[in-house]
Amino acid sequence: MLASYRQLFARPGALAFTCYGLIGRLSFSMLGVSLLTAIVQRRHSYALAGAVSAAGLVGVAVGLPLLGRLVDRYGQRRVSIPAALCSAVPRTALPFLLHGGAPDWTLFAAATTASVAPNLGGMSRARWAHLYGAEPALLHRANALEQALDELCYLAGPVLGVLLCTTLFPEAGLLAISGLATAGGLLFAAQRRTEPPVAPAPDRGTSAPLRAPGVPALVVAFFGTGLVFGSLEITTVAWTGAHGQRWATGLLLGLLAAGSGVSGLVFGLRPESADPVRRLLLSLAAMSALLLLPLTAAACGTGPGVLALVLFTTGTGTAPTMVSGMTLLQRMLPAAALNEGMALVVSGIVTGISAGSALGGLLVQHAPGARGFGLPAAAAVLALLTALLGTRRLRISVAAVGNAS
Repeated sequence: MLASYRQLFARPGALAFTCYGLIGRLSFSMLGVSLLTAIVQRRHSYALAGAVSAAGLVGVAVGLPLLGRLVDRYGQRRVSIPAALCSAVPRTALPFLLHGGAPDWTLFAAATTASVAPNLGGMSRARWAHLYGAEPALLHRANALEQALDELCYLAGPVLGVLLCTTLFPEAGLLAISGLATAGGLLFAAQRRTEPPVAPAPDRGTSAPLRAPGVPALVVAFFGTGLVFGSLEITTVAWTGAHGQRWATGLLLGLLAAGSGVSGLVFGLRPESADPVRRLLLSLAAMSALLLLPLTAAACGTGPGVLALVLFTTGTGTAPTMVSGMTLLQRMLPAAALNEGMALVVSGIVTGISAGSALGGLLVQHAPGARGFGLPAAAAVLALLTALLGTRRLRISVAAVGNAS
C-alpha cells in the first residue's frame, strides 16, 4: 500500500505542498473543540460557545466560494497569501478578546472573519488534478490520500485542542490554531512548482460551477453527507451521556474517523471507474446501508464496546463517498472553475454539519434513546436520492468537460 501511494510523490514539490497543507488543515480540525472549551471555561456559557462556533461556520460557508472564485481567476498564490494574512488578524485577536473579557459581539465578529481563510483541502485537490489529470488512476489515489489525511486531522485535532486548553490555559488551543493556520497557509502558497496555472475562461457563464449541469445536485448531496457527520457526532455524544459512559465519547468518534481513513486508503488502491457517477451512487448506497448499523445496535441496547466496533464499520462508508464525489467534481468542471467548485462542495458539507448538529440536538433532546441514530441514516438516504435525481445531469456535465478536453 505504501509503495502505491509513494508513487504520487514522484513529482517534484508534491510532498511539500501535501505536508504544508496538512499543517493548515490540522488547525481547522482543532477549531471547534478549542473554541467551545475556551468559551465555556472563560464565559461559563454553552449557549454562547455554540453560537460563536455557528458564526464561524457561517463565515466558512460564505467566504470559501468567494475565495475559490478569486483563486480560479488570479491563482492560488496571489489570493491565498493575502487571505491567510488577513484572516490571521481576527484569528489571533480572538483568544485575547476572550481572555480580556471583551463584549460577546466581538467574539462573533472575530470568529466569522477569521473563518474566511484559504481552502487548503480544495487547493490541494486542485493541485493533484493539475499533476495527474491525465492519469485517472493516480488522481483517484490522490483523492483517497487527501480524504485519509482529512480523517487523520479529525482524529488528532480535537485531542490536541483539548490537551492544550486543559493543560496550559483555556486560550492555548486558539493561539496554536492561529500559528498553524497562518504558517500552513503561507508555506503552502509558497510551493510554486505544483501550483496550477490560471486557466482562461471565455465568459462567466461557462466557468460558474453552479451553472454546470449536475453541480447543484452534487452540492446538495454533499450537504446531506454533512448532515450525516453533524447528526452522528452529537447523537453519539448524547448516547454516551445518557448511558453514563461519557468517557467513551472520544474513543467512539475516533474509531468512526479511523474506519473512514482506513477505507479511504484501501479504496484508493481500487481501479478508477470509467463511470464516476455510478461509483458515487454505489458509495452513497453503501453509506446509507452502513448507517443502519448504529441505529440497530443502539436499539438493541448494546454497550460501548459493541457500538465502538459498529461505528468503526460505519465509518468505512464515508471515505469512498467523499473520494467518489471529489473525483466526479474534478471531471465535471473545467480548470477555470475547479477551486470555486471545491469551495462550494466544502461549504455544502460545513452547512450540513451545522444543520445536522442542530437537528440532532433537538432530536436527542426530545426523543432520547436509539432514535437519534435514525437521523444520520435518513440524511444519507437524502444524499442518495438527490444524486439519483441528478444522475442524468451529472453525466451530461462529465461528458461536456470530456469532449471539451
